[in-house]
Amino acid sequence: MALKVTAADMVAQARSRIEEISAEDLIAQFDDPDLVIVDIRDVRERQRVGWIPGSFHAPRGMLEFWVDPESPYFKPILGEPKRFVLHCASGWRSALSTATLNDMGFEAAHLKDGFSDWRAKSGPIDTEISDKDS
Repeated sequence: MALKVTAADMVAQARSRIEEISAEDLIAQFDDPDLVIVDIRDVRERQRVGWIPGSFHAPRGMLEFWVDPESPYFKPILGEPKRFVLHCASGWRSALSTATLNDMGFEAAHLKDGFSDWRAKSGPIDTEISDKDS
């Protein structure tokens, strides 16, 4: 069965209407206290290859519920007056998620080429699980 719209088409459409941030630019902004980096990858991805230190983990499947103040699953960190940048491994899931959140009225950008580019550009990575992460 042929699809009317492919996943790649959806990502391209999302990218055409959202803010994309390069790994270099996000690394330069890393210490900004008004920045929240939101990791939407699966927990197993984080455990396997690490994560951006201080990032907030919000699995993609719960994201819309966690940003919605009317949802019983709302996470207060996502209601703070901060700047939010989402990321996944390569930028596809975060592009779709960012477009969806923007449609909801939640302002966010995304890391253009994802965690893989962050790592390639020598962005800081954490692999040590703390009580806060579990």
